[in-house]
Amino acid sequence: MRVLLSEVAKQAGVSTATVSRVLNSREGVSEATRKMVLTAVDVLGYDRPAFLHAKEVGLVGVILAELTNPIFPLYAQAVERALAEFGYAQLVSTRHVGMPSEVAAIALLQEHAVSGMIFISGLHSDSTCDDTVYRNLRKVGMPLAFVNGFIEGFDATFASDDDISAMDAAVEHLAALGHRHIGLINGPTRYVPAARKLAGFHTAMSKHVAGGIADVHIGDYTVEAGHAAARDLVPRGCTAVVAASDLLALGAIRGARAMGLVVPQQFSVVGYDGSPMMSFTDPPLTTIRQPVEALALAAVRSLVEEIEGSPRSRGELLFYPELIVRKSTTTAPQH
Repeated sequence: MRVLLSEVAKQAGVSTATVSRVLNSREGVSEATRKMVLTAVDVLGYDRPAFLHAKEVGLVGVILAELTNPIFPLYAQAVERALAEFGYAQLVSTRHVGMPSEVAAIALLQEHAVSGMIFISGLHSDSTCDDTVYRNLRKVGMPLAFVNGFIEGFDATFASDDDISAMDAAVEHLAALGHRHIGLINGPTRYVPAARKLAGFHTAMSKHVAGGIADVHIGDYTVEAGHAAARDLVPRGCTAVVAASDLLALGAIRGARAMGLVVPQQFSVVGYDGSPMMSFTDPPLTTIRQPVEALALAAVRSLVEEIEGSPRSRGELLFYPELIVRKSTTTAPQH
């Protein structure tokens, strides 16, 4: 498809003359501007000139846990926007069941000569994982950044939700509504975010619901698991639950209704993730919204600084999620 210089110039925020110089490999254009123009060409769906290979464009590999959970497409979009600001494009791979393993996805990205890699809720979030693959990438000089997960002692930037603060906000909200028997629907605690949520939940219960009852159900992150959790926690006496994902929360609502309960009048539910569609559920879901844009930008900025030879000190950066109150929570039922 023939490239329209004016469209590319508008997308990149430069002149048509600059676009022409980039596409014809002429001098007089900074590296940052060149990358912005080439990213604009990609975003608009034009074919790049054959001599402009992926490595020259500044291609970054992004590995997501999955795409079925609506939070992960949001991350992909946020990372893409952040990379474009720095003149880079992304190549996305996932590692969910039926797709290549993370090791295979890494090998595929290396074949495409990516300049760096970002892992979002990858195997780095599993405290039992073998981090050899990441250390091998470090040995060959591959710039890396991670979102939502942490490996103790590993030299990289980790951008994470503050899960402990998130649980504090959720429990405080339910306690203010009079709930004293509250459940946590969580994922396997070998995952760092799940372990932190569990610790934060118990701390918050002690802080905000002195003398209350805390119950925990462990499963995976599916609607079906949320349904099963509600059928477990309701008979124990829980009047409200905090779920570790929005999908779990939606499943809990379904499970409670299957038992004849009215949500939220008889059973309040708080989710976690905060994808925009949760405002359109029935009822609209009260949830903890991940700061996706901030997390993506932090990971991208750190990665680009390393790619371009000026890395800052690395470690874990924590970002505060936001409690969004909607219609799935209300005052505790009176017995």
